[in-house]
This record gives sequence, structure tokens and C-alpha cells, in this order.
Amino acid sequence: MAVSSSRFAIIALSLAYALYFGQLGVITPYLGVFLDGRGFTSVEIGELFAVITLARIIGPSLWAGVADRTGKILFILRLGSGLTVLSFIGVFWAYSFWYLTLVMGLMMMFWTAVLPQLEVLTLQTIEGDSKRYGRIRLWGSIGFIVLTVLVGQALDFFSTDAPIYASMLVLIGLFISSLTLTQPQNLKPKAAVAVRIMPFLRDKVALLFLLSNALLQLSFGAYYGFFALYMRDLGYSGMQTGLLIALGVTVEVGIFLVAQRLISRFGVWRLMVFCLLATGLRWLVLGTLADMFWLVFFSQFIHALSFGLNHSTSMHFIHHYFPTQIHGRIQAAYISLAFGLGGAVGNYAAGLMWQQGAGSMLTFSAAGACAAAGGLVLLLITPQQMDKRQ
Repeated sequence: MAVSSSRFAIIALSLAYALYFGQLGVITPYLGVFLDGRGFTSVEIGELFAVITLARIIGPSLWAGVADRTGKILFILRLGSGLTVLSFIGVFWAYSFWYLTLVMGLMMMFWTAVLPQLEVLTLQTIEGDSKRYGRIRLWGSIGFIVLTVLVGQALDFFSTDAPIYASMLVLIGLFISSLTLTQPQNLKPKAAVAVRIMPFLRDKVALLFLLSNALLQLSFGAYYGFFALYMRDLGYSGMQTGLLIALGVTVEVGIFLVAQRLISRFGVWRLMVFCLLATGLRWLVLGTLADMFWLVFFSQFIHALSFGLNHSTSMHFIHHYFPTQIHGRIQAAYISLAFGLGGAVGNYAAGLMWQQGAGSMLTFSAAGACAAAGGLVLLLITPQQMDKRQ
């Protein structure tokens, strides 16, 4: 076996995934708690989340372009993770809104360099072995779950600054782990692809697919920005909040294992409509009945549909509906428009409506309406139109 696919290389990649997604398990649920502890209003929290999310529009394409043209995948990964650490240090002294926004925006811009390059390194190292990829990628979910629970518990004993101390340690660990990775020798710069994607994006089915996903991610603004704060205000402990978030990720991992069978049986259109409408119900439950723990508990199972199954179905649609040579750019458009633009608008709108918790019911109800609207948008096309090129 080549050095690049040795046991050490697999362990190093698994550790990098665990730390990368472990950082998401810290910053995504608990950034709002940290910002609230620093005295920021819900409007400012929403605005800051929006700025961070917008970096997902610019960053991935920028770094991917450099990586494709130079072939220096590992160097860009290390550079991104190192600059993320350096920029994140500023958070410890960032008490003004604009300074913290600048620091977090820069951090996220550098952060977007890491995962795409890590994915390329992994796939090249294991030579496309999907089973080994699944085992390596699983450590990302484990890292997310473990860090989410640990930081949730830390909030029960320490100040609201606990998430940024945890993030700093994880980011340093990720940079150190990147130094143990090796770049396979078969990675070379890619030639530019001449096929234009705009004619494909003007297609009615493609437009409605992107719009429905943008509405779904818009609906997530309330959850990503304010769920942990919401649970705290309702009297839930940090440990309970961490376990609830971890539950959502755990069932998400489970749905990935059966997603392909569900897609084969029910098709893209039916599953996407079902996922979007179920997500609308999830937000409605959170907005009106969150004081009942068992309802919040069971609503977290819908995360398997809200993200896991919907994302798997979306990837399947992109892979089968569009020509092979533009899959990468279509996926980038999907991430930028849905997760980037849709997520940013959702974060900003949630911040305007939240009103330090007084508008929680309105915010989650609006989120539910957006998710449901995403499902209804797909009624403008037929199941056969979404599946016709598979």
C-alpha cells in the first residue's frame, strides 16, 4: 500500500474531519449565546450571523479557483486553517459590533478554504473508495456531537465565553493536524472548463429547485442563530441543549445510510416536498410548544429530513439532472444561493424578529412558513420533470 493510503494517513484525515466538524459543533449552536453574553442585541446577532454566512458565497469559489489552478491543495488547506487561527484570536478582544463582525467575517472567509481541500485530499488518498470515505467522514459527525455536548455542559459551569475558548483549542488542533497530512502525487492543476452553466440555471426546474432550497435555508436562520438562547430562556440546561442538538446530528447520520434507497423508491420530488413540509412543522412546534421537552425531543428527529435527507436528495438531483462537466459549478451555485444567500437572509430576518426572545413565536412561525413555502414552490413542477433525466 502506498504511503499516501497508509493507516497513519487515514487516521490523520479522520482527526482533521473530527476537528473541523467539531468546530462547527461549537460555533454554530453557541455563537448566539456568546454574543448575548457580550451584550449584543438580537438584531446585531442576526446581522453578524448574516455576514458570516455571506462568506460562504465568496470564499469557496475563491479558494477552489486557486486550488484548481495551482494544484497546491494541501498548502491551501494549511494556509486556510492557519489564517483561521490567527484571525480568530481577535475575538478575545472584540467587544464592539463592527470589530467582531470583521474578525468573524475574516475567520469564516479563511475557514471556507479547509473543507473542500480536505475532501479532495481524502478522495485522492483513498482512491475513490466510498466505504473508506464513509468511515473517515463519520468522524466528522462524531466530532460535532462530542463537542456540542461538552460545550453545552461547559456553559452550565463557566461563562458564556466558554465557546470561544473551546473554538480556539479546536482550531489550533486542526492546524496542527493539517501538518500531519500528505498530498498525493497524482494531484495536478485542472484545465478550465468551457461549458457555461447559466443556460442550465435558467431552466424552470433548476430555478425552482434552487428557490425551494433557499427558502429552506432561510428558515434555518432562527434555529442556527437563537436555538441555544431560546432553550436557555425556557429553563433548559446547557447539557440538555447540547444533547438535543447532538440528537439532530445523530439522526442525520442515520438517514444518510438509507437515503439512496429512499430516493430510488420515492423519487426526488416527493422526498423534497415531504422534507420541506416536515421542516415547517418542526419550526411551528419549536415556536409554540417548546416548553414541553418531549415535543422538542421528537422534533429534533425531523433534522434527519430538514438537512440529511433533503441534502442527499439535492445532491442526487444535481448529479443526475445536469451534465457531468458542470456538476462542480452547479453544486457551488447550490451552496452559494441556498446556504449562502438564503442562510444570510434568514439570519438577518430572524435577528430583526427575535427581540431578545419576545418574538420567538413569531420568528419560528415565520421560519415554518418559509419552509412550507419551499415545499409548495415545488408543486409548480411535476415529479416526472425532476426525475426525467435520471
